[in-house]
Amino acid sequence: MGLFSKDIATFEDLFLHQLQDVYYAEQQITKALPKMIDKATAPALQQIFRTHLTETENQSARLEQVFETIGEKVKGVTCQAIDGIIKEANEVAGEIEDKRVLDAALIAAAQAVEHYEIARYGTLVAWAKEIGRTEVAAILQRTLDEEHATNDKLTALATGQVNAAAEAVGEPA
Repeated sequence: MGLFSKDIATFEDLFLHQLQDVYYAEQQITKALPKMIDKATAPALQQIFRTHLTETENQSARLEQVFETIGEKVKGVTCQAIDGIIKEANEVAGEIEDKRVLDAALIAAAQAVEHYEIARYGTLVAWAKEIGRTEVAAILQRTLDEEHATNDKLTALATGQVNAAAEAVGEPA
């Protein structure tokens, strides 16, 4: 189903489609994070990824709760955006030999994922409020807050140490 396919006739149909899209995305992120944990070398980065894996699993459970609340079947629809972000991250990570540069690349990839999720959840919160689903908006807001917090942690780690270490690669000693 494309974003503007014939199956989306109403605003509530669009809301449901976006829920299904982000549910699929959370499933893919859950699969990708263990690989990112294994590739990361900075202990702080590994910990952020481990924490976010647990959060992502909880976010999927929250989405299942949202589906139940609105009386819909739990279902994901293919999200080409998240598939593309994860594919690109894997390709870039596979091309990097120095672990310090790899950590910087992993943070950049993780932030691309976070920014996608922030955009999706921000929209879903606003739409849930618009259609009078304040209880759903509150559930989705918890996830949106977690996504912002993870992005902030990644930024702090990148600017606090990882980017400088990566930038030093190849400089004369």
